[in-house]
Amino acid sequence: MDFFNGILSIHDVSFLMLSVIAIAAIGYVLGRITIKGVSLGTAGVFIVALVYGCLFYKELSAEINGDFVGKALKIVDNLGLILFVTAVGFIAGPNFFGNFKKNFKSYVLLAIIIILSGGLACAGCIIVGRNFTDLPNEQFTAILTGILSGALTSTPGFSAAKEAVGSDELQGLVSVGYAIAYIFGVIGVVLFVQIIPKLAKADMAKERELLAPSSKKSEKGKKMFTLIEMDSFGIMPFALAACLGIIIGSFKFGNFSLSTTGGCLLTSLIFGHFGHIEKISIMPKDSTLKVFRELGLMFFLIGAGVAGGAHFAEHFVAVYFLYGMIMTILPMIIGYLFAKYVLKLSILNNLGSITGGMTSTPALGTLISTAGTENVASAYAATYPVALISVVLVSQFLIILFK
Repeated sequence: MDFFNGILSIHDVSFLMLSVIAIAAIGYVLGRITIKGVSLGTAGVFIVALVYGCLFYKELSAEINGDFVGKALKIVDNLGLILFVTAVGFIAGPNFFGNFKKNFKSYVLLAIIIILSGGLACAGCIIVGRNFTDLPNEQFTAILTGILSGALTSTPGFSAAKEAVGSDELQGLVSVGYAIAYIFGVIGVVLFVQIIPKLAKADMAKERELLAPSSKKSEKGKKMFTLIEMDSFGIMPFALAACLGIIIGSFKFGNFSLSTTGGCLLTSLIFGHFGHIEKISIMPKDSTLKVFRELGLMFFLIGAGVAGGAHFAEHFVAVYFLYGMIMTILPMIIGYLFAKYVLKLSILNNLGSITGGMTSTPALGTLISTAGTENVASAYAATYPVALISVVLVSQFLIILFK
């Protein structure tokens, strides 16, 4: 039986579904491998998806329908992002506003420092690199700005850079840079949040206690009465927050929008903070949030990994990959040292802020597992919006400056 006028068959859809499930199964096995206490965790799914994209994307597109495959992966990617970010917002919500009020200046300053460091690294690579390339300035700048958005795994930054360059040719070059740098942008931050606690010989039990006071305060003053649950898992309020977030994220202010990620994060933070409206609960169960958080991260990594693998194999240039590594590593190191020695943040607040400042969704999932507490999501949620706005502005500024 065929549908879409015979363009696509049930067999094709089943094969795509099988591919997604198989990538997840193999990826979790790879992520479980631990070397000296460091593992890829859920990012193992990303590696397998990347390899799958490199090896099979062209054949898969030719056998089924290239346009459908690309759109299907985008749906998997976006659905995963919505599930993950909404779950994170609900988890962080109860402690977010108290924590944000307490460390407001630190979070804002750290986000700006991280993004500015990435922007300056990109500017440096443009200034030095254009002396060793045959590409015109406009084209080289387009690729390097794309590399910056990939190194910071920032879709809004990527979109802003594409809009700023204008022509289809230059937009294609931005996409090339993004695809090349995105891979290390994901893996680099995932490894960073695991390696730093080991190098610092952090006592995680003590570090978790430093985050605990804000959670205890959030319980005070709450009215104690039986709440009406819309369903036993809390899926209805979760879906409502996600729907509102998608709508809010679609509004544009000039070239800037919160995007689906920012919109869903904002609405779920508010839902999570209040917890109920009168006697109606708007807070999903903890178990539901944990499942959606992990499921969303898995889908996001598969969609992004397969598509990224296809572009990576086609456009890979070693020096561009090196530029991407610089733009990922330098902001993290500067941000970490600044947060530790100037802002005096605890290591978990520090690393949570780093994941938000680097706009790294996968790294937050890894940090939660490494820290053994979901309270680190508050630091991510506090830093992320400032970083989101900053990376859009920096990307556009670089295009204007070096065009």
